[in-house]
Amino acid sequence: GRCCAYTNTRSYRDAWSATVSPSTSWLPATTVTIMTCCAILAYSMFLGDTCVNLLSTLGIASSKVPVTLGLTGFVLLPLCLMKNLSSLAPFSLVGSLGMVYTAVAMSFRYFSGAYAPTGKFGMDMAASLRPKFGTVGATGIFTPAAAICVSMLSTAFTAHFNAPKFYTELKDKTLPKYYKVVSTSFTISAAIFALIASIGFLTFGSHSSGLILNNYSTKDSLMSLSRIAVVISLTFSYPLAFVGARDGFLDLLKIKGTPKTQNVLTVALLSVITFLALVAPDVSFVMAFAGAVFGNALIYVFPALMFRGAIKKKADATRSQKLEVKLATGSGVAGLVMGLLGAKMAIASLY
Repeated sequence: GRCCAYTNTRSYRDAWSATVSPSTSWLPATTVTIMTCCAILAYSMFLGDTCVNLLSTLGIASSKVPVTLGLTGFVLLPLCLMKNLSSLAPFSLVGSLGMVYTAVAMSFRYFSGAYAPTGKFGMDMAASLRPKFGTVGATGIFTPAAAICVSMLSTAFTAHFNAPKFYTELKDKTLPKYYKVVSTSFTISAAIFALIASIGFLTFGSHSSGLILNNYSTKDSLMSLSRIAVVISLTFSYPLAFVGARDGFLDLLKIKGTPKTQNVLTVALLSVITFLALVAPDVSFVMAFAGAVFGNALIYVFPALMFRGAIKKKADATRSQKLEVKLATGSGVAGLVMGLLGAKMAIASLY
């Protein structure tokens, strides 16, 4: 946001061109596109697992493959082929309310002890999804495995490539107003994410699934409502994220986005994403690896380079801004180290 304000640019790629180099602007553009693809891949995996559990609640036996294929072909594809997505915007509010409800429902189940070994739903799940606690405790945060958590957080909080859009579309935009919007939204998001992650781990321990709702019994009506809210939220958010990935490919390939081209690329890209969703071992791996490699680049490394370039070209740069450059550089180096370690641990988790 600040780089765009300093350079009067309107996109992540343009900000990079103005502060680093136009010849390498493909690098952040490619990273953004891949990161967006990883996001919709996670969406597809979430939807497949959640819909299977919802059908089980209704007494309908099913598996991930036919459910994912059916959902993709009859629901997601028509939505992604829509030319005007403005009608889907109100569902973002449904998604936010659904997350709040999920946090409340999970908290209620934890404090009521419903998933303790002697609780109402304690023995309903497969053994691999029942609560299991070890003896590592809080010291586990200092182990290399914690890098996986950091990488997943990078995926959860990656909105940096949309920062230029947030700033330029802000009414009567000023940097102080932008800071307020960003800090408020991130604080609320962090609070909800932290609550859900904490309650999920306190309930199920080391057996916590990458999609925590998978741990809850399909007979639990309270959590079934959470699954419904998540399905509605992801289904109608899916095309919004998908368009970003599709447009990213059109930009990288320098192809004109005619209706026919968009339709062909939509079918092709959605087919690839669906295939990967069916063969990927675990959504937590997707989130961890994407966060480590691409999320850390977008959050720590690229912004540090752009800010350094922006201040270097700023004729009236203050002493405090020059000091910020050093702090940003340190943040970029830390992001690089976390990315390498996180990627290594994410791959190691497969074996």
